Amino acid sequence: QVQLVESGGGLVQAGGSLKVSCAASGSGFSITRMEWYRQAPGKERELVATLFTSGITDYAEAVKGRFTISKDNAKKTLTLQMNSLKLEDTAVYYCKALSPGGEEYWGQGTQVTVSS
Repeated sequence: QVQLVESGGGLVQAGGSLKVSCAASGSGFSITRMEWYRQAPGKERELVATLFTSGITDYAEAVKGRFTISKDNAKKTLTLQMNSLKLEDTAVYYCKALSPGGEEYWGQGTQVTVSS
């Protein structure tokens, strides 16, 4: 079983930066990849960034060049560094872990609000 807890959300001005983190805990689990999603009010949850165990990363077009996904294995923490934030980046950000068997684990989300 995997527990994921996000942190680091908050209020930031447009053009600013923010880093959100996802701490993983539990035992006896393996993960194939980890991802960041976001959900804006009235919109579907969307995939933002993916980090495969190979180290390969992938990003949604809307955030390419501005967001960076990374992981600290020693701390079991996934991070999303967000730069040049835009108003449309306002959303609740969720991390997700996927097991080799296809099980999905989600965090509770952290709010990111970008103001003008």
